[in-house]
Amino acid sequence: MMTFLFIVLMFLVFGKLLVFAIRATWGIAKIFFTLIFLPLILIGLVIKGLLFIALPVLVIIGVISLFGMRE
Repeated sequence: MMTFLFIVLMFLVFGKLLVFAIRATWGIAKIFFTLIFLPLILIGLVIKGLLFIALPVLVIIGVISLFGMRE
């Protein structure tokens, strides 16, 4: 009975830690893509001569960041 209780509590604790780790990883991934990956893509588009694609993407992302982040 004690072994069963230990196993249940162990899964409960490590399950919560797993959820926390997934949330932390998702936050880090969002920061990474926002601060590093997206600007590199936009700079690459401009260098390749695709300014007509990069500019609307930049405007859309700017509008979303200006009005969409109301938490």
